[in-house]
Amino acid sequence: MDIRDLSSIHQPVLLDDCVRLVTGGLEGKTEPVIVDCTLGLAGHATAFLKAAPTARLIGIDRDAEALQLATQRMRDEGLESRFTPVHAAFDEFDAALDERGVGRIDAAFMDLGLSSLQIDETERGFSYAHDAPLDMRMDVSQSLSAERVLAEYDERDLSRIFASYGEERFARPIARRIVAYRTQEGPLKTSAQLNALVDDVVPKAHRPAGNPAKRVFQALRIEVNGELDKLARTLPQIALRLRQGGRLVVESYHSLEDKTVKSFMARGLKADAPANMPVVPDEAQPFFKELTRGAIKADEAQIANNPRSASVRLRAVELVRPLPERARRRFEEQVEREVR
Repeated sequence: MDIRDLSSIHQPVLLDDCVRLVTGGLEGKTEPVIVDCTLGLAGHATAFLKAAPTARLIGIDRDAEALQLATQRMRDEGLESRFTPVHAAFDEFDAALDERGVGRIDAAFMDLGLSSLQIDETERGFSYAHDAPLDMRMDVSQSLSAERVLAEYDERDLSRIFASYGEERFARPIARRIVAYRTQEGPLKTSAQLNALVDDVVPKAHRPAGNPAKRVFQALRIEVNGELDKLARTLPQIALRLRQGGRLVVESYHSLEDKTVKSFMARGLKADAPANMPVVPDEAQPFFKELTRGAIKADEAQIANNPRSASVRLRAVELVRPLPERARRRFEEQVEREVR
């Protein structure tokens, strides 16, 4: 892909809001550090560095091709001296910072879900709109692919991931049909085959708007890339690294991601004490301040310009005081437990 094509391919969602939330607390700070945990093609990251001319940015991405293109984009924009690329999954957050001698950070940003590169490169198999091999790996060096999941998981596990990660009402009959198909015809290998199978199973009267297979594709993508587990491991790592006044800004694109983010942020937005306690001790006071009043959503004009923004939920919090010891221990234990 030619670097000159990036601006037309990658349309950052809610870009102005993201820039305001990520860089709004950086004024007056000396060489503040921003971590973009989902660098993609650097659409957000370049905007952050332009808005914060003294900041440096660490960009993490597990997709080697995206990382290469983003690095070239930074070079072409004249921002390379303030940019550090990291090839890793975002749940390797602590290791990525430790290896580069970075302690505290001033802002962390996550744009969850697929990048435009992954969607638009049809051979990656992420989109149900194009016939392609059933791959769906964000990191093509990993062994687990969508094709392997469909070929090797039993009916029970397939039904579980379709129901849990895709919120698919017909998870069980779809899983049953996949197992029957591979027994009779061999493994499913292309998105067109999976589309046709789901189309045949889901009753027309109960189909969601758009392609009836979209929830199955979503569930497979989450399973292949371990997205929700990685998100749950990453959020406490970020909180433990934030300086006072540091910000966590997250864009989610489906309800399970948003639920995970909302639940995590809520821990620091309310007092860690019984509701009837007359005086809340300092140790139990909230340590996050909400910056978005719930979630920011795309308006009609943004959705018309970029249909992928229709489901976005943008949430942000600021660390208003050092993490209380109790919260710190809880986050450290969560990181350790999730890693195990």
